[in-house]
Amino acid sequence: MPITEAQVKDALSNVIDPDLGQDLVTLNMIEDIRIDGKKVAFTVNLTTPACPMKAEIERACHNAIKHLVDEEAEVAIKMDSKVTQGRAPQAEGQENMLSGVKNIIAVASGKGGVGKSTISVNMAVALAKDGAKVGLVDTDIYGPSIPTMFNINERPNINTQRRIIPLEKYGVKLLSMGFLVDQDQAVVWRGPMVSSAVKQFLTEAEWGELDYLVMDLPPGTGDIQLTIVQSVPLTGAVVVSTPQDVALDDARKAVAMFRKVNVPVLGIVENMAYFTPPDMPDKKYYIFGQGGARRLAEKLDVPFLGEVPLEERVRSGSDSGAPVVIEKESSPASEALVAISQRTAQQISIRNASVPPTEKIEILFK
Repeated sequence: MPITEAQVKDALSNVIDPDLGQDLVTLNMIEDIRIDGKKVAFTVNLTTPACPMKAEIERACHNAIKHLVDEEAEVAIKMDSKVTQGRAPQAEGQENMLSGVKNIIAVASGKGGVGKSTISVNMAVALAKDGAKVGLVDTDIYGPSIPTMFNINERPNINTQRRIIPLEKYGVKLLSMGFLVDQDQAVVWRGPMVSSAVKQFLTEAEWGELDYLVMDLPPGTGDIQLTIVQSVPLTGAVVVSTPQDVALDDARKAVAMFRKVNVPVLGIVENMAYFTPPDMPDKKYYIFGQGGARRLAEKLDVPFLGEVPLEERVRSGSDSGAPVVIEKESSPASEALVAISQRTAQQISIRNASVPPTEKIEILFK
């Protein structure tokens, strides 16, 4: 008997998306079914190109056709994606801010020195490598790191509409105050001027269509953080910490801040988790303590996104403008950072399927 489209859909209705808990047919992830004799081809549209379960889902679809339709079927599967959106549509008459951006991710920390910019940069580059359209905005006006970490020493252009055109490298669109001032100059501004500069990066830049805009926030819970949550609806936040108690105390405050302003916390990352000597790959030295961020995530009931080892390649890549996920793909730190980026995208997909879209907030001081 000839294979029918109904048989194919019926078989694929047995394949469950492990994150969303429903089958691919119900989720409208199956498209473009083509049948020619024993040849069966179709497209699976995942909710992110960075899906960590992509290979497992593809294998499950292949097995479903072979086992439930025809064991002699020649199955060709195209794994594609349609990134879901975690932002409420703008009301008519509202300021047109980042209208083409589907998801905005804030990467934050309660204190400085925990490697937040390193996580932001490598997350953005890893998502772009997986096929996502990605932007990265450096909102640390006083101490911008992005120019050094991408080795960019040029100013962005202005288009005919007087909008800033972000620079681009490794497939990531970039904006930073470091592109606009000389490297040896200090930005000596009061809070309102800093907030105004951040809003300009969001309202007066030509970001275009993006799946993810990663916002590298300065440490703390002050002006810039409040400006951002009042200006744009964040899809969620990633909090970065190191294992020691002094960092975890501040990470806890960062989580509390986002919860207070109704921004979902996508998870916690533990940076500088341990050190492995290059000549002793089986050894792990927990210099700053062990598992602190994981325990904090469990205590606060937020996902633990992973741990990044203390590795010389991460430092050298940041200093030379070659993020470790590009410069040394096979290193433990690179593999950990790619996994963290994929888990972050995974949490965004889960969040977008289960929580109403985020809206920017209004803060009233009494």
